[in-house]
Amino acid sequence: MTELAPQTRSRVLSALRAQRIETASWAYGNSGTRFKVFPQEGVPRDPYEKIADAATVHRFTGVAPSVALHIPWDRVDDYARLARAAGEQGISLGTINSNVFQDNDYMLGSVTNPDAGVRRKAIGHLLECVDIMDQTGSRDLKLWFSDGTNYPGQDDVRTRQDRLAAALRETYDRLGEHQRMLLEYKLFEPAFYMTDVPDWGTAYVHCVALGERAQVVIDTGHHAPGTNIEFIVAMLLRAGRLGGFDFNSRFYADDDLMVGSADPFQLFRIMHEIVLAGEVSGDIAFMLDQCHNIEPKIPAVIRSVMNVQEATAKALLVDHGALRAAQEAGDVLEANAVLMDAYNTDVRPLLRELREDMGLDPDPLGAYKRSGYFDRARAERAQGQAAGWGA
Repeated sequence: MTELAPQTRSRVLSALRAQRIETASWAYGNSGTRFKVFPQEGVPRDPYEKIADAATVHRFTGVAPSVALHIPWDRVDDYARLARAAGEQGISLGTINSNVFQDNDYMLGSVTNPDAGVRRKAIGHLLECVDIMDQTGSRDLKLWFSDGTNYPGQDDVRTRQDRLAAALRETYDRLGEHQRMLLEYKLFEPAFYMTDVPDWGTAYVHCVALGERAQVVIDTGHHAPGTNIEFIVAMLLRAGRLGGFDFNSRFYADDDLMVGSADPFQLFRIMHEIVLAGEVSGDIAFMLDQCHNIEPKIPAVIRSVMNVQEATAKALLVDHGALRAAQEAGDVLEANAVLMDAYNTDVRPLLRELREDMGLDPDPLGAYKRSGYFDRARAERAQGQAAGWGA
């Protein structure tokens, strides 16, 4: 890596030290594609063991101090006790994710279903999730709806939007003063003719109608091929409505592969917009939303955290003064070269230095493998039912 000026090095290391990346409880369980889930050894059997795995990731990376829960997959009798268990292992319970897509009643939708009874059931679950937030101390409620239609004429588009707005309003009004609603969008699947929240514009319109604590969350896998996601990032930043990310990688659709594995340059471009806005350690939630079906789970999560760190480090190295000067001069090639110089920088030595300064092993993956954690987990979890989708 090119030698950095002391002031630049200090600035970059400080920003990276303050960055926080939330991992997802479901990433540690058996999950995969809609075609097949391949079970693995050592998989957690309950939310407490998921927390132990998440705490292990944080122990070796130093920047993943919270784990998101999915309800009812992570339902327990005592959420305050679960929060205490997390705290004892050095992490906290983060975003609460609702689930209104796996029940048979939701075949025609949840909060937009034509049946008022089904809508009431779905809204009841959303309110339950806020109750859980009160017990876990979580700030964010993340909502994703599979609602939509498969055929023209199946239902009325505007009526479904009215139903959605009513459900969001009731849920938003239940939030505490320091809690937020993060509304996620998805282009398609499982609704293939029309999805009720298909894009960032629809999510944005609903959030604006609700209030300042309603924010849009961007899942990087939920876009059409060729979509300029960093443009969406810039627009939502400009509007003050970017609440968080669900980071993953995709080749075709919602692949939920390891972030930075398919298009690391895209991840860099996204983080460049975040750096420009000064939000590396702000209120934006950087969350992983991935399913590790053929790769070992904890190493995959560690690698994902490292990938986000690398993209962030490169974005922090962009010479903004030189970039602005080239842009204002209309020097197209020089402006692009400034970005590419930062992207092509090998930041791994810088990140090793960061980890050593934080008292961590400079090689998180190697340290995890040497720790023997997997062998212990495999032995301790040999009996019982491994957690997966729906558990």
